[in-house]
Amino acid sequence: MWLKTKCDLVFDIQVPTPFVLMLRPRNGAQQWVAREEYEITPNVPAFEFTDSYGNLCQRLIAPPGTFAVNTSAEVKIDDYVDQAPGAPYVEIGQLPDAVMTYLLPSRYCESERFGQMAAEISSQSIPGYDQVKALENWVRNTIRFEPFGSDSYLSASEITDRGWGVCRDFAHLGIALCRSLSIPARMVVGYLYGLRPMALHAWFEAYVAGRWYTFDATQPQLPGGYVAIGHGRDAADVAIYNQFGPPAPIVSQHIDVQHSAKNN
Repeated sequence: MWLKTKCDLVFDIQVPTPFVLMLRPRNGAQQWVAREEYEITPNVPAFEFTDSYGNLCQRLIAPPGTFAVNTSAEVKIDDYVDQAPGAPYVEIGQLPDAVMTYLLPSRYCESERFGQMAAEISSQSIPGYDQVKALENWVRNTIRFEPFGSDSYLSASEITDRGWGVCRDFAHLGIALCRSLSIPARMVVGYLYGLRPMALHAWFEAYVAGRWYTFDATQPQLPGGYVAIGHGRDAADVAIYNQFGPPAPIVSQHIDVQHSAKNN
């Protein structure tokens, strides 16, 4: 299917403020970006780089006053998310070098604390995809999803104690559980067609059978319609914007995902 994504951000800048933005959808195995628009108002010099996780990032300094970023893209994605029950676990010695970092504990995913829990949850599952599916189901059935919950960033262990969270929290917990079983897992941020309420979304991917597979404990089933912007170890790596210096409040944020005219 073809989707058109939009993300409009408006900030109130008091002093010249450095930003690093991450707002460009990336091409990948299940998505192709056919067209993009990226407008910055006022128009200031911006410099793009690719971070260590392959994400497209833009650096700029926003001047005082109203500062707006407007992006849109037309993206072709698969109608269905690939699933692979029974897909095998990949032995650590056979993992690609670039995947190894997703085995390690990170700021919000303290995987060293979840080994016994993850082993118990997945004890009846075949090592690999089926283990991750058991972990995803446990998160879905145990943690209460609150889409309008706190904006504070919490770790996987804190979410387990609290018992509820937003999509970002669900992803952190799923990642920590996977890594505790030596299954590489990473966080993805982007868009999900049909999400209600519409907002940016977070999910996780696990590496089994030689490739990454999508998991999302906030959804009863895996729908089509995921558009990835970026991925990393956890939320610290995939913020759609980072600003430096005195906080510049965001005045408005508008997200929209619709079928593109290319579907017709």
